[in-house]
Amino acid sequence: MPVLDDNQNLTVRLSGRAIQAARVLAARRSTSVSRLIASELLRLVDEDDGYEKDMEAAFALMKPGFNLGGSHKLNRDELHER
Repeated sequence: MPVLDDNQNLTVRLSGRAIQAARVLAARRSTSVSRLIASELLRLVDEDDGYEKDMEAAFALMKPGFNLGGSHKLNRDELHER
């Protein structure tokens, strides 16, 4: 995801317990709650982008199919004759 030069504010409502825990965690990491949350959001977005790219690559591989070494000796009609 491209980094934007201009940051914007985002308001989030959290419980007092969550805010206090975030303050403690941010202090342990020598950062602010704002930077902690921003970095985690960016990590989640990057992770999701990576997942989307991996899914597209996987579908592209599956589209032509895989040769598993077998061969068809009978046609459909012959297989379904009773």
